[in-house]
Amino acid sequence: MITVLMLSPVVVPVLGALVYLVAGWRPATAWLGAVSAGLVLVAAIGAAVEVATNGPYTALAGLVRVDALSAFMVIVIGAVGLLATVATPAHLAVEIQAGRAGPRTATRHSLLVQAFLAAMALAVLAADLGVLWIAVEATTIVTAFLVGQRRTRSAVEAAWKYVVICSTGIALALLGTLLLDYAARHAPGAAGLDWTRLVATAHTLDPGVTRIAVALLVIGFGTKAGLAPLHAWLPDAHSQAPAPVSALMSGVLLSVAFYAILRVKAISDVALGTGFAGALLVVMALASLVLAASLIVAQRDYKRMLAYSSIEHMGLLALGAAVGSPLAVAAVLLHILGHGLAKGVLFLGAGRVLQTTGTSRINEVRGLAARQPLLAGCLGFGVLALIGLPPFSVFASELGIARAGFASGLGWATGVALLLVLIIAAALVTHTSRMLLGAAPEGPGAATTTPRLPALTATALLVGLGGCAALGVTTGPLTDLLHSAATIVTGAP
Repeated sequence: MITVLMLSPVVVPVLGALVYLVAGWRPATAWLGAVSAGLVLVAAIGAAVEVATNGPYTALAGLVRVDALSAFMVIVIGAVGLLATVATPAHLAVEIQAGRAGPRTATRHSLLVQAFLAAMALAVLAADLGVLWIAVEATTIVTAFLVGQRRTRSAVEAAWKYVVICSTGIALALLGTLLLDYAARHAPGAAGLDWTRLVATAHTLDPGVTRIAVALLVIGFGTKAGLAPLHAWLPDAHSQAPAPVSALMSGVLLSVAFYAILRVKAISDVALGTGFAGALLVVMALASLVLAASLIVAQRDYKRMLAYSSIEHMGLLALGAAVGSPLAVAAVLLHILGHGLAKGVLFLGAGRVLQTTGTSRINEVRGLAARQPLLAGCLGFGVLALIGLPPFSVFASELGIARAGFASGLGWATGVALLLVLIIAAALVTHTSRMLLGAAPEGPGAATTTPRLPALTATALLVGLGGCAALGVTTGPLTDLLHSAATIVTGAP
């Protein structure tokens, strides 16, 4: 049974992609994506329960392994994937009605989203660093076509920029993987690239080779996570991708890339001590936060604003990982789920605003609360969730990261980060309030009559916000899973 639960998050989306390949996108298959994501979430919850009860499991001759950390990440993939795929049919229907897409585009979109979910699930379930690298590289290929789906000049440029920069980062990660394999093969135990054996034998690895390998891996996977300095692909890709794809990229793709960094850090801390990877992550964290703060303040495009916010939150994750205590890592994992849900709501809502107003310019969208109160309310509360106001979970996770940071030797970095977070929060509230309040201007955003928010899209937005609020009040059954996952990363008892 556990083997079925382990493999379902990969197999089910693959089968969904095959169905779309054969049958295409039509009313009978439009909801297949949501069913697939729902089954991924159910399987992830079942695997988490099994892991909590009986410990980690392996399958397929040790190539696939589920422990508390990977089970939690599959829950993130399933939850954010479900929000995005529930809202997808309505999004595609509007695009087809407006002539910006056709059935073939919808088929390609749905097939690629299923392939994306399968690759992400494989990445977090891989027991081997090499398999994880292959899965992450596969996502670059899949999402490049999704980013350029509209085939406008801006979309194609964003897709190529995404491919070039992320391929550079993944190439660095490949070199780091080869160097780590070299160090492992020349150390007692011949651990290869298996996560568990690498951590167990990390103290025997050559420090010089391992130091170079860890730096390349952190920078390489940090590129996919949107961390500075190789972050430049993210704003263009997120702003040009269809709204459900932006939600998946921000809530899932970045998080899975950061999951790889957590795995690498667990090896580095044993082999090199906690200082090396921690120092590298602090530099990347503060650089990402400074970049996000400086560009969000003067931002004029609301989709790019949300994209830069993703860089901010990846910076916070890097800071928490640099602190490295069990409290900090548990807060990082909670932040991954809370940010994924909140950003999913905001990107789906932003996509709906773009469809109804025809513009992504902040100054051309006014009076949204009067014209579309439900959508405006979801956007408003989504921003409040994103900036960490209680009772939303981002408040609890940021508080946990801050507490752990001040309790460690990184109080100065934590203080700087909090100041930058406050600046970003003020900018987000200012920009969003301009869109939600006031009278509509003349121009593209001036329509006074707009279509109603589709019921299932509204459901996805409300469920996402409800999930953020519920996690902020209590993590419930996730508490033990978060503790176990943090133990895997930190090695603490």
